[in-house]
Amino acid sequence: MSTSFRSSTPSGTAGADNATWQSRREQAVVRGVATLLPHFIERAENAQMWDVEGRRYIDFAGGIAVLNTGHLHAHVKAAVREQLERFSHTCFQINPYPEYVRLAERLNALVPIVGPCKTLLLSTGAEAVENAVKIARAHTGRPGVLAFSGAFHGRTMMGLALTGKVAPYKLGFGPLPSSVYHLPYPVAYHGVTVAHTRTALASLFKTEIEPERVAAIIIEPVQGEGGFYQAPPEFLRELRTLCDEHGIVFVADEIQSGFARTGRMFAIEHAGVEPDLVTMAKSLAGGFPLAAVTGKAAIMDAPAPGGLGGTYAGSPIGCAAANAVLDIIEQENLCQRALAMGALMVDAIETMRKQAPLDKVIGDVRGLGAMVAMELVADGDAAKPAAELTRALVRACADNGLIILPCGVYGNVIRFLAPLTADEALLREGLDILQQQLHALVTE
Repeated sequence: MSTSFRSSTPSGTAGADNATWQSRREQAVVRGVATLLPHFIERAENAQMWDVEGRRYIDFAGGIAVLNTGHLHAHVKAAVREQLERFSHTCFQINPYPEYVRLAERLNALVPIVGPCKTLLLSTGAEAVENAVKIARAHTGRPGVLAFSGAFHGRTMMGLALTGKVAPYKLGFGPLPSSVYHLPYPVAYHGVTVAHTRTALASLFKTEIEPERVAAIIIEPVQGEGGFYQAPPEFLRELRTLCDEHGIVFVADEIQSGFARTGRMFAIEHAGVEPDLVTMAKSLAGGFPLAAVTGKAAIMDAPAPGGLGGTYAGSPIGCAAANAVLDIIEQENLCQRALAMGALMVDAIETMRKQAPLDKVIGDVRGLGAMVAMELVADGDAAKPAAELTRALVRACADNGLIILPCGVYGNVIRFLAPLTADEALLREGLDILQQQLHALVTE
């Protein structure tokens, strides 16, 4: 019996333009994986990228907060190369290796938690969130988890249940795991005060679930996908007190806000609040898949042996990259750099906001360190989100050499996540493109 085979499509990028690759992408990749821009990247360095047609882009997206140390930092490349020369994989649950242990020790020392800590390494942020919930439930023997509106905690089933935005993440995927409850995230710009959330929490404990059945509260100290809103420090302190009173595990989701992005290693440090567990991923390994849950040893050790892990969890290559990233953050003083970068960007966007006609569309400018956002509205009204303008700005900037990202429940926020290693001249060049394109769209 003869067997016929279809010839494979050439895999190289030579001779193929963006349109060709987009056509191939539409034929080969599921539609559920949305792609923001049809610009196919061939190479990148620090805060710049070049597509298959040779066009250059300034990167204000950082692979969605993955590249705080920039594209292909020399120290990360050297560490990965050295690890590849020795071995790429054993599975830590079979044959352990020093790289995993060394990284765990460093994360245990870095998190803002007093006392002994332990670390679980994983592959993705969603895995970190899922395992934080498992650990909290094992520790408390309780089912309930509280999360917040606008939150994003991943695309796995528990991650979706915790995420506080329906479209596009939850559409068609229910039913989702139970015993998950949402509270309003305090956002002063939209009139949601700490008092509103406090009242909602009291009501939840009266009508939905008693605090003695809650295993964990998970919160992003600065929301990522939700719009780069910062949780008020007094609110985080209230949550800490609540968790102490009722034996609830306090989980800080630092997947997007961690690793110097906000001017501290972790965003929750700005509030002086000590979490029980910290979830992290994204910029942990400078572009290589790696995630972690780090927390109080007594809580982390609740699951039985074999209850945690994963075949690729704590990849030796990822661990080598992460150890290099931690070196870079310290040696290049990236926390201080984030503060300077954030101040520059906020000042530049605030200057734009004071100029007509941009004063009618830039509704709010906010930032904690270099985690900066600009919210676009119609007629200067916070209640009129300008989602179409936001989408048009993303496309126009990309067509003119700047990559930016939208976010927010209503899709009207531009978030800026340029590598912390970007120089000032490049930042100002990107900001000039941003201003020019926004002005052109508003006045056309």
